[in-house]
Amino acid sequence: MGKKIKRGLNRRSFLQTTAAAGAAAGFGSSLFPGGARAAQSRGGILRAARGHGSTPDTLTPGMWGNDFVNGQSYAYGGFLTGIARDGSLEPQLAESWEASPDAATWRFKLRSGVEFHNGKTVTAEDVIASINFHRSEDSTSVAKPLLDAVTNVTADGDVVVVELNSGSADFPTTFTDYHLPVMPATGDGSIDWQSGVGCGPYKIEEFEAGVRARYTRNENDWDSGRGFFEEIEVLSVVDANARTTALVSGDVNMVDRIDLKTVGLLARNPAIKIHSVAGNQHYTFAMSTNKEPFTDANVRRALKYAINRQELVDKILFGYGSLGNDHPIGRGQRYFNDEMAQTEYDPDKAKFYLKEAGLDSLSVELAAADAAFAGAVDAGVLFQNSASAAGIDLTVKRAPNDGYWADVWMKHPFSAVYWGGRPTEDAMFTTAYAAGAAWNDTFWDNGRFNELLVAARAELDDAKRRAMYYEMQAICGEDGGAIIPMFANYVFATNGEIDTGGDSFSSHWDKDGHRWFERWSFA
Repeated sequence: MGKKIKRGLNRRSFLQTTAAAGAAAGFGSSLFPGGARAAQSRGGILRAARGHGSTPDTLTPGMWGNDFVNGQSYAYGGFLTGIARDGSLEPQLAESWEASPDAATWRFKLRSGVEFHNGKTVTAEDVIASINFHRSEDSTSVAKPLLDAVTNVTADGDVVVVELNSGSADFPTTFTDYHLPVMPATGDGSIDWQSGVGCGPYKIEEFEAGVRARYTRNENDWDSGRGFFEEIEVLSVVDANARTTALVSGDVNMVDRIDLKTVGLLARNPAIKIHSVAGNQHYTFAMSTNKEPFTDANVRRALKYAINRQELVDKILFGYGSLGNDHPIGRGQRYFNDEMAQTEYDPDKAKFYLKEAGLDSLSVELAAADAAFAGAVDAGVLFQNSASAAGIDLTVKRAPNDGYWADVWMKHPFSAVYWGGRPTEDAMFTTAYAAGAAWNDTFWDNGRFNELLVAARAELDDAKRRAMYYEMQAICGEDGGAIIPMFANYVFATNGEIDTGGDSFSSHWDKDGHRWFERWSFA
């Protein structure tokens, strides 16, 4: 898309440069310099190396599935609502909203004067088409479950009216999801996503799936308080050593998914700042509950007791995280179940559940790659060792990084996965645990859980809602197909040229809630 440019690095020269620089890269001994922060300024070219991306990536918003494409949605896309750094919901394209008393009808008043990158004014028709793109009968969008409750979307002048089949207390938060940017309507009820035209702070100039993307500042952005860089280049570099070397050598200004084995050494460099943010990111081993032997809940329970979670937090996360308990709700979320007993490593209990399944032993194969999460293969080996004491023969199959999400995830019956989390319990459960959801990567279908999911969404009494979400987390732990041994901090690094706009970050998704594009600048 767009013209190619010679300015900056392409992926091949990037890898050659960083490989050569690696041997000479030294690490300093002082901490990142402190002091008062100057006002953010405009201009300059930011270069970032991301530990995500693969050649099957696409600009289709309903199919975004890794952070190379997820994050870019906030660069060029415009959203009805947003999540502020303090976790509160903030207006974006919708300057205000209101609900009926039963929270089953929502009215979103659109901001006036917003333009797409091609100069077309953003209208209610564009918003309606963008919503219906995901909820149409033949839609394959992974965001479709988030909109299943929508029965009708209409325009009342500059107000978009959304009707639901039942109340939804968190509904405005739905539109913060990275799959749901507003794009130009085509006139036939669909949207034009192919051109890459959005209404966000940056315009796409170039996009090469799994390789590189380039953006330039949108000078007509409706929000003058964001989008400080003149240009942004993002490279897909899955190899952690290559990303780190690029940062140390100055070829890039920001890298994510830091190699936690060497983060302490990297932190000694006076030109680099390490950022560690506790949030909702969690690493899982997904068992396909529709395939043997994972159809038996006792087998699933055996594997949950056969993993040494603390060992993974210590040796894979190096302390940059916390224990998981086989449900996806983070400790900082509103309805986190703090009364739920922690599942501990217990080979005897694992053996007990194998016997309940009618088995004396078990042989399974786990597919993993660093594309899933940094250290995924090593985590699989640790799991292999701990499971052996329970009579479980777990073989780790190293899969290629490129194409992992297209070829392995949700295809291999047992695989390593990372989840960035979601800002609300309903969004997380609806996206990945509801029966039939496109990203229900364990193919789990629990009747009681599905019943509670619908009821909790519509419940406006906080105490009753809390009880429902507590029970749902317990059901996931007892019956679910996801082993969730650890919640991982978001750990990323910037060099001294970057002003992150403060030391606090959004914690619901990586790198400042994916909004580093618009919030950061050069110092």
